[in-house]
Amino acid sequence: MKEEDLAMAKALLAETKESPAPLRKSILSEERAKTFRRTRSLNAPSPFQQFGPCGRIMKNSAMVMQIQDPASQRLTWYKPPLAVLVIKKVRDSTVLSPFIQLVEWLIEEKHMVVWVESAVLDDPLLMEDKKFLAVKDKLVTFKDGRDDLTDRIDFIICLGGDGTLLYASLLFQQSVPPVMAFHLGSLGFLTPFQFNNFQDQVTNVLEGHAALTLRSRLRCIIVRRNSKDERRDEGQNGKVAESSTFGTLPSTNILVLNEVVIDRGPSPYLSNIDLFLDGKHITSVQGDGLIVSTPTGSTAYAVAAGASMIHPSVPAIMVTPICPHSLSFRPIVVPAGVELKISISPDSRNTSWVSFDGRNRQELLHGDSLRVTTSIYPVPSICAQDQISDWFDSLAECLHWNVRKRQKCLDELSDLTGSGSEDTFDELERGMENLEC
Repeated sequence: MKEEDLAMAKALLAETKESPAPLRKSILSEERAKTFRRTRSLNAPSPFQQFGPCGRIMKNSAMVMQIQDPASQRLTWYKPPLAVLVIKKVRDSTVLSPFIQLVEWLIEEKHMVVWVESAVLDDPLLMEDKKFLAVKDKLVTFKDGRDDLTDRIDFIICLGGDGTLLYASLLFQQSVPPVMAFHLGSLGFLTPFQFNNFQDQVTNVLEGHAALTLRSRLRCIIVRRNSKDERRDEGQNGKVAESSTFGTLPSTNILVLNEVVIDRGPSPYLSNIDLFLDGKHITSVQGDGLIVSTPTGSTAYAVAAGASMIHPSVPAIMVTPICPHSLSFRPIVVPAGVELKISISPDSRNTSWVSFDGRNRQELLHGDSLRVTTSIYPVPSICAQDQISDWFDSLAECLHWNVRKRQKCLDELSDLTGSGSEDTFDELERGMENLEC
């Protein structure tokens, strides 16, 4: 507690010593709430469950739950990490030198097994570097879409921009290893680490000295109208389970880190999309489309469409219309536990198109539906400082949030301080007389 807080508390105790006991207790409780700061927490305070003399929340088994404070989430290894996946930005020569330094250091100094995508080795500039050729044969390669990395990777390091983190999310459609992202791209909102002293930073993470941000993802499932089996596996409260399958035809079942976008595609007509929440029809979207995003994705396409920016630790799903043909259709935020269903309205003039984190774009036909809910598999993103500092630093540096030229104080305004108000009015009167003449 700061000295001024301690002094205020002592003065408060002295002032209330002579008060009646009930009054003293009331005064102390109110003043303590104002004086004593809450312990650092990203969780909202637990609400008082009794309302007035008679009302209270009805007790049931569903109300017993434990939520870990996001501020206390720190990385720990129950066994030393051995296999590391290094993801680099493609077609960028400025990333080659950091990539070579990192790979060489991980192999020679840390004795780790380094995985890279096989397409990385096709870069002719890499094949001309003698340091890289010395460690090339020690690398383990994989091919995207063919090799399964589940339970093979302990740790992920990204070199580039935000796209490298999105690619890591795409590679791991269930549990994701901890991700450490270095800012070597253009924007870098999701990449908090600088590469200058990468050795110390990676060593700290490998020793377990790091805070985590659990970035929630959305599970998106497309149900096609011509599926032979319309039944679906029901999870708790009738929602789609993580392992659900729909019919015998192949359906899209994918996790996204930023957003899923439904738009009108090449059609000149408005999209006409029905939106359901937990089976209840909420509204119909008439416009260019709809963005359903995570809090992480709130600073991507959604913010460009007018949505608010939400801290990644807030459990929520954002629904943002794209150019709605309505002056009153504002973006909304819904609880993370709901299931959204999006389908083409029966009277829509055209179909829609859907994309997942900017990939796997496909057409959504009449009778098809898209179901979206929060996945149980987040992306554990390693913080350079902590959850709050990293996020606000990114807002300031990448989006220039609330950057404005500061207003001058009155002492700096020479037109006001150089002359009195009476002189100013006299000059105005003389100017008016000259105009009249």
